[in-house]
Amino acid sequence: MSAAPSPLGIDPGLLGRFRTAGAAITWKPADAPKGSRAKRRSARVAHLNDEEARVEERREGTAQVLTVDSGPVGALVLILRWADGGTPSRLLTHEAGELAAFPSGAIEARWESPAATPQLALRLADLVALARYALA
Repeated sequence: MSAAPSPLGIDPGLLGRFRTAGAAITWKPADAPKGSRAKRRSARVAHLNDEEARVEERREGTAQVLTVDSGPVGALVLILRWADGGTPSRLLTHEAGELAAFPSGAIEARWESPAATPQLALRLADLVALARYALA
């Protein structure tokens, strides 16, 4: 008999592997991008298996916003937040060069209060596929 799927619909074994990898992430402070005046952001760099991802967190009114590099480690951080915080009300992508702090592109998730109808420009399955590359 197999285990029931997680609330995200991700196989429980895979979600367990994601959580184990998430626990192995080491964090360091991130440099502010040149010309940045953003003082209300928390920016860190997640390091896992020789890969890094910039991770920024901020509040905008009642919304909690998480922006990550659009690579495997960034996707892993976002999936773990999604698993713990529920479905974001908005998920969008930023092309390379669009955000100064994310020259290679970014994925941004917003959790609004009160919760809004989700608007997801990226499927969870696509994030899962990308995050699998972060697993060693």
